Amino acid sequence: MFRSLTPIVKNLLLINIGIFIVAAYFLPQLQSLFALYYINSNRFMPFQFLSYMFMHADFWHLFSNMFGLFIFGPLLEQFLGPKKIIILWMVCGIGSGVLYSGYTAYQMNQVDSKIESFYNDPDPEIFNKFISENRHMFKPAVYDFIDAYSRDPENKEYIATAEKYMDYVRESKANIPMVGASGALFGILVAFGMLFPNTQLFLLFPPMPIKAKYLVLFYGLYTVYNIIVNNPMDNVAHFAHLSGLIIGAILVTFWKKNRTSFY
Repeated sequence: MFRSLTPIVKNLLLINIGIFIVAAYFLPQLQSLFALYYINSNRFMPFQFLSYMFMHADFWHLFSNMFGLFIFGPLLEQFLGPKKIIILWMVCGIGSGVLYSGYTAYQMNQVDSKIESFYNDPDPEIFNKFISENRHMFKPAVYDFIDAYSRDPENKEYIATAEKYMDYVRESKANIPMVGASGALFGILVAFGMLFPNTQLFLLFPPMPIKAKYLVLFYGLYTVYNIIVNNPMDNVAHFAHLSGLIIGAILVTFWKKNRTSFY
């Protein structure tokens, strides 16, 4: 089975697995250094647009991404060639990081606007709504403070405490790291679906056959759904996944201009 691995796919697997072992067992500080942060975070470095895609949160995160590369990568490399497969992987990975950073900047701008609104007009209702939107970040005791502040809205000590709560939310969100090769993998996935749309795949869960084009469609719709729902407890960067799909589709469309589909 491993003899069927193509050179680029094999090297990507070895690099990602090797870096994970080093970061997990020998140099854990690499995880925070190489993860991708919000561009206005004091932890952000430009090289993180590249380095984040070689870091993974845990073994299962690594396994899922590398398993996908192992399944879909070799056939794509044989068809596209080593140059295009590495371009696809890197452009989708880096591009996903860039687009996700723009999405994060938009979200942080909304947070900043709400905080500025409260600073300009310290209103318990504004604070209460802000905490409700970010309730997953607080213990239930915060609602005791909200009750006390609502009863005494002019209390300067309460206002200062409310500002600290809001600043805590901003600081926490600004320093949420993103890691993983999922954006690059979704580029591989959409390329496979576009170039081999009618190839029959067999899912493990649920155990059933499915054509590649329908699998890609399902992942795309599922990703869009999660972006719309925006569950605050979900720590998956779905927008990065969608970015990988879009960038991969654009690249393959460009490459396919004068070619017919393979089945």
